[in-house]
Amino acid sequence: MSGKTVLIVDDESAIREMIAVALEMADYDCLEASDAREAHALIVDRRPDLILLDWMLPGTSGIELARRLKKDESTSEIPIIMLTAKVEEDNKIQGLEVGADDYITKPFSPRELVARLKAVLRRTTPPGIESPIEVEGLTLDPVGHRVTTAAGPISMGPTEYRLLQFFMTHQERVYTRTQLLDQVWGGNVYVEERTVDVHIRRLRKALGSEYDHLIQTVRGAGYRFSTKVA
Repeated sequence: MSGKTVLIVDDESAIREMIAVALEMADYDCLEASDAREAHALIVDRRPDLILLDWMLPGTSGIELARRLKKDESTSEIPIIMLTAKVEEDNKIQGLEVGADDYITKPFSPRELVARLKAVLRRTTPPGIESPIEVEGLTLDPVGHRVTTAAGPISMGPTEYRLLQFFMTHQERVYTRTQLLDQVWGGNVYVEERTVDVHIRRLRKALGSEYDHLIQTVRGAGYRFSTKVA
């Protein structure tokens, strides 16, 4: 489970530090933000695997930030654990209704926090992020960072690999070039949309004639990964 990045959003630096120490001891990488604006910039730029989000923040509240993240397609799948001193039942319901994956009331023990965090990550990790994913004999192993077929391994560049991993974990949906840039290159990377076409072509070439049909061009819309005939 190590190697995961957790964003800690809390306006109290002492709490952020206590959480960061506990998480780093459990082998997580930590990012920190003191308000919603700083948090949102880090989320777009660094794509954390999970967000620990304090309910009470200066300016935009944690609950408002959670609502915004869950409505935005590019961030909606990032799991959120709300941290709060509010113990009333209706607050818990409100937190879960906006899409939070869990809810921890202060004060909490670092051990409890790490255990709850691991449970949420286990629940929300889709196939292809940690476990291998296979389509028609084409297998992507994210741990070994390998792509193989019955004929043996397929060699491809790191961008083509990330593109294939995204496609294999988001099948049968059309993505525009802009969406692919956001998801594969990251929100703060400034590259031409046509760059996507270049890497799609390289990916098809790497996959060869047996598998290049899986990467389909949808005229006027974008690209999709599909086992169905276009």
